[in-house]
Amino acid sequence: MPTDLEQRERILEHSLSEFLTRGFSKVTVDEIAVDLGISKKTIYKFFPSKEEMLRASLHSMMRSGGWELERIASSDKPLVEKLATALMTMGKYVSRIRPEAVADFQRFAPTLWRELEQYREEHVIRRLVRLMDDARKEGVFRPEVDEQIVIYMLTNSIRAIINPAVLTKHSFSAEQAGRCIFKVLFEGALTDEARKEFHVLEHYPDIL
Repeated sequence: MPTDLEQRERILEHSLSEFLTRGFSKVTVDEIAVDLGISKKTIYKFFPSKEEMLRASLHSMMRSGGWELERIASSDKPLVEKLATALMTMGKYVSRIRPEAVADFQRFAPTLWRELEQYREEHVIRRLVRLMDDARKEGVFRPEVDEQIVIYMLTNSIRAIINPAVLTKHSFSAEQAGRCIFKVLFEGALTDEARKEFHVLEHYPDIL
């Protein structure tokens, strides 16, 4: 017999997958209950409404992504690898939201969509900026490169491209966008030594 915590997590995990794939309006509490083999009463025990279930599942995903980025930032890996891994991690989470779900969220759950966008701005992008600042302090960028401009280029590229609303209109994935941004931007900004680390990363597709 699962504990309340285990049951709640099971509901969150399944509902998140359904919401990110199909959207908010197309997923019903009845379907989730049938899929999990539980009653609607059990679901409402933890989540008083479908909207609250969506909010909790999205917040769970955000926390998971935040923890993963924090783990990357606090690791002892080289900064170039940290930056690349963080960018790919962000792409991985963004790619979970299917195009049809994006339009559905914007139309039927606009408040929650804004919460997701706000979290991306305040937590994910700010973490990447901190990593960029660390890279600047450690002399990873060439001396003739203005690090602040590089930071602005990166953050604005992320806002404009690794964005679910934008990705729905194009055939490339968030991971592909992140890989291209990193390659184009950092190939020219890194020192010769840091560029060597960058080229080593290119042989590891899970990182870059």
